[in-house]
Amino acid sequence: MKKDLYLMRHGQTLFNVRRKIQGWCDSPLTELGKQQALKAKENLKDIVFDHYYSSTSERCCDTIELIIGNRYYKRLKGLKERNFGMFEGESEDLNPHFDDFHYNDLFPHYGGEYTVDVQKRLRETLTEIMEKEDHQTVLAVSHAGACASFLSTVVDPQVAFNNGGFKNCSILHFTYEDGQFEFVEIIKTEV
Repeated sequence: MKKDLYLMRHGQTLFNVRRKIQGWCDSPLTELGKQQALKAKENLKDIVFDHYYSSTSERCCDTIELIIGNRYYKRLKGLKERNFGMFEGESEDLNPHFDDFHYNDLFPHYGGEYTVDVQKRLRETLTEIMEKEDHQTVLAVSHAGACASFLSTVVDPQVAFNNGGFKNCSILHFTYEDGQFEFVEIIKTEV
């Protein structure tokens, strides 16, 4: 039986505005980030979710709480953003372009993670969630890099990111059946 996973990026944060690398460090949602979460809530209002998950990062927890109110959700470290090591909190100007061959190799030398490690962590976490018997329609809030890493295990991420990128509170919709994820669509949240 096909199941549905909605994997969402958190709302805009102070570090997004200040162009800082976040990774495992955190910063609060901006007012726009809160508005984005409320707009995502509106975009999702016709979907009946049976379970909710969030990265343990405050920015993701705050985002999901704005969407689901006081409903229960589970926080999972497996949904966290890539660890950028010593680059965390530094200017995005130090972040090489994603297509640069140094991108994947740079961060582990400074205490961060390889892309393949992030892909594996997200794939295992999301598979474990979707394998649960009573999980038919799930919302999980994570991060841009983590979402892109997971998406790249399913399909070429450019399919989703070509038309305007993967902005805050954008949602990737997947189906899951027989151990396989299939990319369905990207739901953009424009405020």
